[in-house]
Amino acid sequence: MALKRLLDTSAYSELKRGNRAVASLVRDSEHLYFSCVVAGELLYGFRCGGRYEQNSRELQQFIARPFVTLLDVTLTTADRFGRVARGLRNKGTPLPSNDIWVAAHAMECGAELVSLDQHFAQVDGLAWVLPGG
Repeated sequence: MALKRLLDTSAYSELKRGNRAVASLVRDSEHLYFSCVVAGELLYGFRCGGRYEQNSRELQQFIARPFVTLLDVTLTTADRFGRVARGLRNKGTPLPSNDIWVAAHAMECGAELVSLDQHFAQVDGLAWVLPGG
């Protein structure tokens, strides 16, 4: 079975900062998925900074790599989002909406989610990897 991973916003940011644990997880992956929700969060952050053009170009180059697949939101993703959000609500452990979408994408494509955000541990059925953890 191929090792598939999905990078969230914190993992991509740390990869760009040279985080060795994240880089190792990326290198050891046979395929990387990238959520359009994560792309949106990053592009927003780039627009708030002073290096939008450079950061945007680097993101586009990363996504264009042959082992990276950009995931669109589909009805299946939306259904998974609804299930995850309901489960979190029932447990009394809500997450930011964008993070629920990212978790739904990881679950939909059967990938481990690479994130430094510990609240992903609250998502039942999610394969979550904490770099260096």
